[in-house]
Amino acid sequence: MILAVTGGTITEVSTALQDLLTRHVDAGTIPGGVALLGAGNAELVTAGVASVGGDPMGENAIMRIQSMTKAITSVAALRLVEVGRLGLDQSLAGWLPELADRQVLRGPTSELDDTVPARRAITLRHLLTNTSGYGMVIQASPLQQAMAANGTEAGPEPPTMRADEWLRRLTELPLAFQPGDGWRYHHSFAVLGILISRVTGRPLGKHLAEDVFGPLGMTDTALWVAEDKLDRLPAAYRHGDDGLAEIEPASGGFYAGPPSFDISHGELVSTARDYHRFARMLAEGGRVNGQAMVSPDHLRQMSSDQVPAACKTADSFFSGFWDGTGWGFGLAVKTGGPQCGRIGWAGGLGTDFFVDQDGTVGVLLTQVELGEDMWPLIEQFQSLHQPS
Repeated sequence: MILAVTGGTITEVSTALQDLLTRHVDAGTIPGGVALLGAGNAELVTAGVASVGGDPMGENAIMRIQSMTKAITSVAALRLVEVGRLGLDQSLAGWLPELADRQVLRGPTSELDDTVPARRAITLRHLLTNTSGYGMVIQASPLQQAMAANGTEAGPEPPTMRADEWLRRLTELPLAFQPGDGWRYHHSFAVLGILISRVTGRPLGKHLAEDVFGPLGMTDTALWVAEDKLDRLPAAYRHGDDGLAEIEPASGGFYAGPPSFDISHGELVSTARDYHRFARMLAEGGRVNGQAMVSPDHLRQMSSDQVPAACKTADSFFSGFWDGTGWGFGLAVKTGGPQCGRIGWAGGLGTDFFVDQDGTVGVLLTQVELGEDMWPLIEQFQSLHQPS
């Protein structure tokens, strides 16, 4: 099989990917990583070690994928729509009464009591598109300060409180904008996990295991690492003034074994092979082994820009984010340039995936917090394949 990755064969593609990982291990960007790139059964490559001074990085390393969870929970929600248990545009207050009768700030920097009533209910569509009114607040404001004070601001740390308590605290605060009239990242998907849990009457992890991971054969993907697999959990790091600083140990930390409280608002761990199975399902029209995981119409919406231009304001996310990029359901969509039509997203601990319209899938898993030291690796990985 010939693959259109800078015109090379699968062997040449794997060599380029191996060289990329090795170069960044040697430079100290990452201790190690796992990646694959290609159409069909792509070859998996590894480099480096699972922890500084530790064992070699294994092909089956179980990584903290953070925001790459969003695409998975989006599919889980759409499957509930397809069996009639949810509607894309119905109020969610029946399952999430905390979302009823919302108050909305008059402006982004208004005082917390300077509000007006919400003009419409929050819907599943609002959650999937980050337009619910909840999310990261980039600019300094009373709302940003209040989220920091009550433990609901977004950050690199794992959950510190059970899902219901987190939602109670979040909904003590007003919305940043009328539902559907703005865009803020992240929090809608934590709410989505709680929604799925309440609609199905069971913890998010249990529902995903049966309804998504089972059909896809994702045997190592979960909200935590089982105790008999802890030897496959690498350490996690961030770049500091003196190089890599460990933030979670190998075989330990928050994701090691089941947590002591409900984390239906949490994020997943996975392997390169497992996530490849999920991404291949997206590349193959929402089907796996001939069976539909998600309908063509829902996949079309998921993989095309669903955010109105008026919502793409400069204060909605990081500077320049909307230049050639849109947002579908749970993932970003390239809206211009040579990679137009590419879908995918990154995770905050140095993970990334994409699916191109020619069927090529890329998965990159490291465990180093994203930042200026890591962006060159992500960008170089993204540029390894230029769709023809």
